[in-house]
Amino acid sequence: MYDFAVITDWLAFAVRWLHVITAMAWIGSSFYFIALDLGLRRVPDLPEGAHGEEWQVHGGGFYHIQKYLVAPENMPEHLTWFKWESYATWLSGAALLILVYWAGAEMFLIDYDKIDLTTFQAILISAGSLAIGWLLYDWLCKSRLGDHPTILMLLLFAILVVMAWGYDQVFTGRAALLHLGAFTATIMSANVFFIIIPNQKIVVADLKAGRTPDAKYGKIAKLRSTHNNYLTLPVIFLMLSNHYPLAFATEYNWIIASLVFLMGVLIRHYFNTRHARAGNPHWTLGATAVIFVAIMWLSSAPMFRDYDWQAEVEVPENLAHIVASEGYQDVRRIVLGRCSMCHSAEPVWAGLHWVPRGVRLDDDVQIAMNARSIYLHAGLSRAMPPGNVTAMPEEERIAIVRWYRGLGAESAAAKD
Repeated sequence: MYDFAVITDWLAFAVRWLHVITAMAWIGSSFYFIALDLGLRRVPDLPEGAHGEEWQVHGGGFYHIQKYLVAPENMPEHLTWFKWESYATWLSGAALLILVYWAGAEMFLIDYDKIDLTTFQAILISAGSLAIGWLLYDWLCKSRLGDHPTILMLLLFAILVVMAWGYDQVFTGRAALLHLGAFTATIMSANVFFIIIPNQKIVVADLKAGRTPDAKYGKIAKLRSTHNNYLTLPVIFLMLSNHYPLAFATEYNWIIASLVFLMGVLIRHYFNTRHARAGNPHWTLGATAVIFVAIMWLSSAPMFRDYDWQAEVEVPENLAHIVASEGYQDVRRIVLGRCSMCHSAEPVWAGLHWVPRGVRLDDDVQIAMNARSIYLHAGLSRAMPPGNVTAMPEEERIAIVRWYRGLGAESAAAKD
């Protein structure tokens, strides 16, 4: 049978690629329609029921666009719906969450220094938080707060701050920020699936039946669409955060994530104001820069934790078989000799102040948790050490491959 780790790694890459493509499509159409909506102009000769129009030029052609607040008098034969971009983005993101964080829970999701969860418990918290988050948000929007958008937005921000802190209490830093992004993206996509598209379908059905559509459906959809617009940029940051340990693997990562939402709102406010031709709010750019500097400072602030990386650590029961496996001691020696000068709590490689990607390989627990990554990055491929700076010979890579593949054989024998 072909190497399962190779298959899953390439599958994760393919799904990540799909997720990025669909996210680009969704975000692109969302930004376009927000800019279009804010840039509409009222002119004297607009058709009855039209709110405004816009002339645009692109690709050598001219486009004349008109917007109706409720619906045109007659339903056109062809109507384009913008929904699959959102659905495909969420579905591919959910698949990636399952492939990387649920299937690799012991390495990427669970932080044994915080709370000793079983894989099932961690997955239950992961999935449950996304569902509960949407239900809470939807309930707030349908309450009287829906008539007070500013208060509702502030309350939503408070919920996001609480979730950022909560995720950091149970998951790894990388998983905490990723889940905060998934929490927000679930709200955004559910807005499209449960509110925006159904409301538009009600309007279309009324129009086809000869009834006058109720304007409230457009108002409700507009509120959710506005929330989606302001939440987009923070979600992108959180999607990218797993590549930057200074964002996810620091003492104050949940505060950093919270501040990112403020930056996203400020940046969108700047562009929305410009699109609406309502001025040039340069102050938002200055405020964003100040917040970003604060984030940089928080990421490099002392962690106030003394860590003796040479001390003995207790290996959790679910990882004990890896440490006791045949060939582990040889691999441990290789990793400590070739990798731990960078991948340790206190890197000793010149110029490194933080452990790369937040991956430590300086004790048995960390080596066991990262067994698959060691196999893929230093055994099968030559990604690590970078440029082979520690002169890792081929026989050591072979030893890593033999050891990791032996883990699968030992597991199969144990089941028999």
